[in-house]
Amino acid sequence: MTEITDTTEVPEPGGSSEGKKPRKGGKRAKKGPLARLALFYRQIVAELRKVVWPTRQQLSTYTSVVIVFVVIIIALVFVIDYGLTEVMKHVFG
Repeated sequence: MTEITDTTEVPEPGGSSEGKKPRKGGKRAKKGPLARLALFYRQIVAELRKVVWPTRQQLSTYTSVVIVFVVIIIALVFVIDYGLTEVMKHVFG
């Protein structure tokens, strides 16, 4: 039978990491703010090129589905609100 032992060592505070210097951001810290901004916009354009844009027919279908769904939810909330209002009028006079 194999015996399992825990060999995890907990480092003492301030002990083993005294010789290491903390990182200050890697490659990003070496670039200026304008270079980082330009990189950000290049990445945005690259991501937008990956997007699969819907056709006009798909867009109109999606829009009509959303509008119908919203109208149904509005009607449902109206009916519930009107019903509860009438119940409160009946209960409290």
